Amino acid sequence: MSPGPAQLPLGVGLRDDATFANFLPAGNASLVQTLRAQWQPHGEPFLFLWGASGVGRSHLLQAACHAATDHDKRALYLPLAELGHFPPHMLEDSERLDLVAIDDLDKVLGRRRWEEALFHAFNRLRDAGKCLVIAASAAPRQLDVALPDLASRLSWGTTFHVHPLDDEQRLAALKLRASVRGMQLPDEVARYMLHRGPRRLGEMCDALDTLDRASLSAQRKLTIPFVKQALGW
Repeated sequence: MSPGPAQLPLGVGLRDDATFANFLPAGNASLVQTLRAQWQPHGEPFLFLWGASGVGRSHLLQAACHAATDHDKRALYLPLAELGHFPPHMLEDSERLDLVAIDDLDKVLGRRRWEEALFHAFNRLRDAGKCLVIAASAAPRQLDVALPDLASRLSWGTTFHVHPLDDEQRLAALKLRASVRGMQLPDEVARYMLHRGPRRLGEMCDALDTLDRASLSAQRKLTIPFVKQALGW
């Protein structure tokens, strides 16, 4: 039985639907391929992902953790937007894990204790031959890092810009998410949702969850009138 992702005492876990199967690669195919190949003999041990909010950075980091578990590895997902107000104790002994995925790095930059803890964790993971994936809103050289040694480490790995989806790709991504859930989402309904709903794809997928439950409860197919009623749009 494979070990599950390491769970923080704080209760931070992984979304069940944050997998590679649920992610439309589009212009990020090389990034997804590199993340998937981390556990191969010549995989990249350190990856840095950057991009605007809503492009799928958090999804990809969690997908990497799910993939690690599928390879009987232990992984830890650290969303610093949620955890950054705590002391960085969760980085201690991180080299005992196989993968550490650090999200929203920029949320703790400029704070000495966090920067030093990240620097030492990076070194321990590297020395132990473990993997590290970091995500932030900007490329390493554009981040306001106070500790020079940490700034240097962030530039060591392979850096990827996570590209946003255009409207047709967003449509395809929404239909992919629906298909994985076993939902039949007609094109006209998907286009209506993209036109009327939130721009962030993650929020749109939350709307899909609501629709899935509502359609199962009401035994109704997904139509534009039903979507209006179920989501209050």
